[in-house]
Amino acid sequence: MRRKNPEYMKEIIDFVDRFYPRYGRSPSCSEIAANTTLNRSAVHNYLVAMNDDGMIEYNGQTILTPNTRAMQQEMRRIGIVGSVACGLPTDANVEQDEYMNLPMTMVGNDDVYILYASGDSMINAGIDDGDMVLVRRQETARDGDIVVAYVEGEGNTLKRLQHEGNQVILHPENPMLADIPVDFLKVQGVAIWVFKKVG
Repeated sequence: MRRKNPEYMKEIIDFVDRFYPRYGRSPSCSEIAANTTLNRSAVHNYLVAMNDDGMIEYNGQTILTPNTRAMQQEMRRIGIVGSVACGLPTDANVEQDEYMNLPMTMVGNDDVYILYASGDSMINAGIDDGDMVLVRRQETARDGDIVVAYVEGEGNTLKRLQHEGNQVILHPENPMLADIPVDFLKVQGVAIWVFKKVG
């Protein structure tokens, strides 16, 4: 590994670890190059050198990092049910057109689903427009949880649940937006993971 930049190695591994849960496969050298500061040839050379050093397993096509190797051990197919801003199916048997394979170590046997985040109300919680949010389906939540909540007359929203005395507050994690006091809401799930856009 002499003369190999550790920052570039970390950049490659981080990208592979983000890419694999989203697409269920290893990225190609071209895909890594398009989303890092390295060119395709440099990516290939780094992968070979990292394989030789035992940091990853690379056979010219599949890349296994410690994280993706663990992910491969046991996976679950999780439905992507749409965007939180467009309404949330509450029927557990609703059919999904899109799925994502996630490791059992992440989701266990919980009743979970995935939503695309829409808008910028949760950016300070690390949830950006277009991110994918893994949600555990449940009807209760603790103060401070990020919840998918149905607000009567408004529809579904993704906000942080807070209480001020007897008042329920939906708190946006964006200083440009005001808290939303509500008289009634129905918790439909609690956010447990966020998957960032690649690239």
